[in-house]
Amino acid sequence: MDNPFKKILHNEELPQVLKKKVLDDVAVIKLSIDIADLFVVKYPNAIGDLLAGGGEADFDKKNKNDQTE
Repeated sequence: MDNPFKKILHNEELPQVLKKKVLDDVAVIKLSIDIADLFVVKYPNAIGDLLAGGGEADFDKKNKNDQTE
């Protein structure tokens, strides 16, 4: 297999095919991180809040108490 970096240095210009492959790989990695964050961090936090009885109802009660004081 030919080393694509030697071609880049030789031509001093990045081939569009290689540039597209790199950008696509970066996009896939970013998407994977976002999906992992959604299911590993945000989803469990939301379920924990629901099971603990937290949510808008508790937030509204707190606001009403603050307004009456």
